[in-house]
Amino acid sequence: MRSPAIRCPSFLARPRHAAAWLTTTALVLSGCSAVLMASPEPTPLDFPAIAGELATRGLELDRIASGDAGCDDPTLTGTAIGFDASGLGVVAPVRLRIYIFRNGDAYDRRRPDVDACAAAWATDPATFEIIDAKPFALAGQGPWTDEFKSAIREALTVSAGNGG
Repeated sequence: MRSPAIRCPSFLARPRHAAAWLTTTALVLSGCSAVLMASPEPTPLDFPAIAGELATRGLELDRIASGDAGCDDPTLTGTAIGFDASGLGVVAPVRLRIYIFRNGDAYDRRRPDVDACAAAWATDPATFEIIDAKPFALAGQGPWTDEFKSAIREALTVSAGNGG
């Protein structure tokens, strides 16, 4: 007993037509998925990428030390990285500390601890600076030039992505 023959539609019988039909179908389907799927929001960067953003904006970084919270709070050492920075009118390197939190919730919960820690190492509260870009807080003793401060703010804002 013979099985019935399967016949393709006549417009697909010619290889050129079949290729055109398959190409058109693939393009339409891929276009539909592009409309349905939005690009993911950028996530916060890690420290090497943050350092790159700072350097791109004209800061020179040196003496990078992981775990340098600047105070005796052992719960902040895992989030803290200390480094010296200069450039953009700041001639003598200043010690900066960035506190990198896992996400926005951790930042919200731990941000008051950064203030308490910073109070332990700030030498002049009148010129002390903290720049926030959730989930990061960067602290350092000023005074800083406007260019230096702007470069840090821009770098942290870009690095923060969607804030975690």
